[in-house]
Formats: sequence, structure tokens, C-alpha cells
Amino acid sequence: MSDIFRKSVLNRLPVMPPTRAPWAANDDDAMEELDGDDEEADQVKELGVGFSKKASLKEADLSAFAPISAAAYFSQALQVDPPSRNIIFRAYYTPSIPATDSTGKEKKGSVLVCHHGGGSAGTTFACLAQSVHQASRGELGVLAFDARDHGKTITEPEEDSKVVSFDNLQGDLIALIKQVFPNPVNAPDLLLLGHSMGASPVVSSTSLLQKEGYKVVGVIVLDVVEGTAVEALPLMKNILSQRPTKFKSIEDAIQWHITSGAVRNLASARVSVPSLLVPEPGRPEGSQEVVWRTDLVATAPYWEEWYLNLSSSFLKAKAAKLLVLAGQERLDRELMVGQMQGKFQLEVLPDVGHYLHEDKPEKLAAIIVDFWKRNTTTLVLPPKIGGPSTAQPVKMVGEQ
Repeated sequence: MSDIFRKSVLNRLPVMPPTRAPWAANDDDAMEELDGDDEEADQVKELGVGFSKKASLKEADLSAFAPISAAAYFSQALQVDPPSRNIIFRAYYTPSIPATDSTGKEKKGSVLVCHHGGGSAGTTFACLAQSVHQASRGELGVLAFDARDHGKTITEPEEDSKVVSFDNLQGDLIALIKQVFPNPVNAPDLLLLGHSMGASPVVSSTSLLQKEGYKVVGVIVLDVVEGTAVEALPLMKNILSQRPTKFKSIEDAIQWHITSGAVRNLASARVSVPSLLVPEPGRPEGSQEVVWRTDLVATAPYWEEWYLNLSSSFLKAKAAKLLVLAGQERLDRELMVGQMQGKFQLEVLPDVGHYLHEDKPEKLAAIIVDFWKRNTTTLVLPPKIGGPSTAQPVKMVGEQ
């Protein structure tokens, strides 16, 4: 196992159409309108990166780590209740801005659908969503959501939420997409993105969605390679045991994520970390102590199935493919052969941790938007001299 990989793993509501709540001036009020709870802001984190000792700061300094509302990054908060599953998703959505082609016809639009990793939540993509929307001039929308047993997604009965099996994650993703975009003919083009745990359900759902009539133009995997991920699984429990079990406050938790190197972008941590946490059960009145929302150790029975066959499924996906890694992480044999055969695009971001989409959202957004453009742009060539007078559209990059 490479040193870099070691460092990366160390370091009831209205049915859809979804409840679309415009963000209130105070995000907590908007959240209460949606789900009626009194939990702190909206965000989460994944397995973590580099659990070094937390630096000490004076209480006054913690103001620099105050939470930021997700309302600054997404235009809508949604509650999505698919009738086919006993689950109510919390989702965050910024739709694409309608655009027209060269003939003046309105384009169908595209949406980047993001699935977070284990222990994280939809708001881990907040900064990326904003950057993608800006880089694409609004033409590429973003939909992110909280998986079961994560964030503010609710599963009934509650014990079912703990079953984060591959089958459940895949079924949840498909149900969410079909509920938000019920008509495949009118649905926007889909670009599916999965980080770590979210990679397998995203990759494997591609063909199933295509069979339903959805147009999946691309699949993006962030910082996970089957070979190294499976090798790292025996270390996971020990790694997780090194995390603090609770924090004095949300600000304290945000500060820990930054000083430990788990997240290297303060703005992103301030919007993403709060949903990692819930008030400590039975805490005294006036106490602000919080504990982890998701018990990652309890998800251990599902770790292997999250990653097994990921490489082969990725290579078989009938859509353009992009793999983005943090640092010079090695590829496993299948991916190495696939790369040499030109079956997918590989990008490596330097100076980032496992949460590369939080650490450098602008840089990743530029890569994603470029990938999206190359795989959705149709180039109309002029007619050949002496040939037919009708110009023929040529797709710049076809399905792999």
C-alpha cells in the first residue's frame, strides 16, 4: 500500500415533487421548516485524513471556525420521498440555467449528481457546487444528497438506516433520481459523481439508469481505487479509533478538522462539518458538546462490498469516465491497463487530502466542467466542397 493512500485514510413530509424550500435569511429556520428538527447546521465528513494532534486555541479564537450556512452554496433545499422506499432524503439542488443552442432552441440542460463517502453528507460538495455552477456559467446544475444513516436523511423503520449495504445505496440513488427527474425524456443529461463509498453505487447505477431512458453522459470517481481501498480496510478500525469521540462545540470540531488536516479548506469545513455531529445525548443544560452523527465502525460489515469490483464496473460503464485522485496514488492493475487503452481520463490533484473536492473545489470544478463540455458538445461541421449541402453534427467525444 502506498504511503499516500495511508495518509489519505488517516488524515413524514410531502411526496415528490420534492419540497423546494427557498433558503431563509437564517438557514436554521429554513431547515426547521423542512424537517422540524432542532439540530445544528447541515454538513458532514468522511473517513478522515491525517489524524494529528489538535492544536490548542483560546476560546476567543474559535469564532474563526463558526459554521457557514449551506444557503450560500445551493439555491434549494429539498425533501425527497420516493414512494418505492421507506426513506426521506435531504437533498441540496442548484438547477441549471436554461440556455439556447446556435439555432435558438432551448437546451435540455445538465446536472451533476453527487454521492458522498462514508460518514459524510451532501454538503461536503457545497463549495464544489458553487464552483461548478460558476465555471459552467450556470449551464451545469448540481444535486447532492445525504445517504441513509447520514446527514438529515430519514429511514423508516429507523434501524434500517444502519444497513448501508451496496444494494441499499444503489437502490436509494436510483430512487432519488427517478423521483427528482420522473420523466427520462425531459430529464437533464446526468453526470454522476461518487466520492469514496459513493463511487460504487454511482458507477453501477449508470447502466440501470440508461435502461430506464436517462442519458448519463459521464461518470466521475473521486479518490478511490479498488485495490488500495481493499488493502486499507484492515486499518480502518484502528484509524477511526484515533478520532476524538466528542467535541466541546461545533466550532471545536471544525477547528479539529482543519488542524488535523482532515479538511484543508476552512470555508468548506465551516459549511460541511456541522452535519457530522449531533448534540451529545443527555448533555447538561447549557453544554454545547457534540458527538459523531454516523457510527462509522458500525458500518464495517459493508466496507468490502463498497469497493469490490469497482474497477471492472468503472471500466465497463457505457459513458465517458473520469477518475480524479489525490496525489500520486497508484492504480490497480485493471485501471492501469484501462488507462493505457484510453478507456478513461485520469487527473491527479497535488497538495490535497482525501476530501479533494473540499480542499480545492475551484480546481476540481474546472476539470469537471471541461470533462462535461467535451462529452456533451456537438460540433457542426460545414459541408464538404461538392458534397451534400446539409452540415452534419459531429459529437466531439462519444460514449466510451
